[in-house]
Amino acid sequence: MSRFQFVDDHRDTYEVKRLCEVLDVNRSSYYKWVAGRQARAARQRKDRLLAERIREVHGESNSAYGSPRMTAELRRRACGSTRSTSPA
Repeated sequence: MSRFQFVDDHRDTYEVKRLCEVLDVNRSSYYKWVAGRQARAARQRKDRLLAERIREVHGESNSAYGSPRMTAELRRRACGSTRSTSPA
């Protein structure tokens, strides 16, 4: 847990100013962290989707692809040049 998260979790019990003083956190940095919450959540969603795609390609390749080939395959699929690997 980050210090910013601790401040956020306890802000209803204690003043943000006091929490930041005790934890040696700048209040402006805490508020900047709060403002970036949506961007962090979006990045986490994208990371989860990427991990799913990596697992999919990894399974389809019988765990044979290394990072260069995996990157190339993910890029190829992102460009829309995918071919169906499922039986028709």
